[in-house]
Amino acid sequence: MTTTEECRNCSEESCSAQAKRPGEGEADYLDRQQLARRMCRIKHKIIVLSGKGGVGKSTVAVNAAVSLSTRGHRVGLLDIDIHGPSVPRLLGLEGRHIAGNGTALLPVDFSENLKVMSMGFMLRERSDAVIWRGPMKYTAIKQFLRDVDWGDLDYLVIDSPPGTGDEPLSICQFIENAQGAVVVTTPQELALLDVRKSINFCRQLGVPILGVVENMSGFVCPNCGEVTHIFKSGGAEHMAREMGVPFLGRIPIDSGLVASCDAGAAFDYFNSDTGSAGSFATIIEAIVGADVEKEEGKREDAGQETVERRNGEMRVAIPVAGGKLSPHFGHCEEFAIIDVDPQNRSIAGSERVPAPEHQPGLLPRWLAERGATMIIAGGMGMRAQNLFAEHGIVVVVGAPAADPESIVKEYLAGTLKTGDNICDH
Repeated sequence: MTTTEECRNCSEESCSAQAKRPGEGEADYLDRQQLARRMCRIKHKIIVLSGKGGVGKSTVAVNAAVSLSTRGHRVGLLDIDIHGPSVPRLLGLEGRHIAGNGTALLPVDFSENLKVMSMGFMLRERSDAVIWRGPMKYTAIKQFLRDVDWGDLDYLVIDSPPGTGDEPLSICQFIENAQGAVVVTTPQELALLDVRKSINFCRQLGVPILGVVENMSGFVCPNCGEVTHIFKSGGAEHMAREMGVPFLGRIPIDSGLVASCDAGAAFDYFNSDTGSAGSFATIIEAIVGADVEKEEGKREDAGQETVERRNGEMRVAIPVAGGKLSPHFGHCEEFAIIDVDPQNRSIAGSERVPAPEHQPGLLPRWLAERGATMIIAGGMGMRAQNLFAEHGIVVVVGAPAADPESIVKEYLAGTLKTGDNICDH
């Protein structure tokens, strides 16, 4: 049976691969179907992100994959850090190479329940540099998903490089039904600033946020057990509360973990009885505990319900004056509130709401109460943008003075042309 036949006979009516998208060519359509066919065999996809490099993101991703596999789940671990793949080193798989079966690439088997794919398996020497621009990275990530024979998996854990650039953007766009993202940070404010950007990145793309992990949260002396907060502590939990996302837990600095990772023996460490290993286990329980096995979206925590509701709806607010986008955000006549279907990239509904009387600091709260997850404006000052970020609302500035529905359609199609921030005060 061909890929086309399989997709068209799929019982999932909501599957976007059953029909062509507007303007999509036959080759692109078949390519997307092949990707969907691979991903449909994977129940849960978890993306591990960080806005800052060096925070231990790969360590968290490897631990999640190892923990799940040792519990009997069928797991795939995909390392999409093209320029700095570290997963092979962490798992003692350096020197291994991928093979093919004539129709697909075969991931490297770490254990019976854990399959691994990384750019590191394609390098002749571990010190080789990968000097690629965006299009080549985009193609490689697509191949990791579309052309790798992952088989039937319970979980695919994806280790993404830091930032909000080509790699994380590509993976979020390729995987339309990701279970969610785990955001890793360290306690200091510099890292937390970038983590806020990662959270807003996920919200803008409609990716649910499973929670925030605070790594390097204090150093536990191996001799006396005293905890020293080198980078302070509690910053991630406070930030998570401000952003309305779950806080999953803290992981201390542990010299034993460092030595195990450098030796490629992370598997042994994660299955030890140390305090840090216990912290990892607690965090994994929070991510993939019993509630994950239930129907998605049914969580008891009210804050998480709000996040999932927003991620599912993707509601865009646009200031309007004279029927078109108002260049001055705080002095509009009304707001166009437009509901978007992120999966099909289409407008699901819209309404016009009269703007409230002008009061300093009112609009972020007012729009958040109406479920807005994104603002598209002509211009907005940085102070106002920060206030919206605190309410979990992404801001896009520099949009033209056109009718709101056309602006949203262009944004969804990736053709919206933005200029300078014309009202930056």
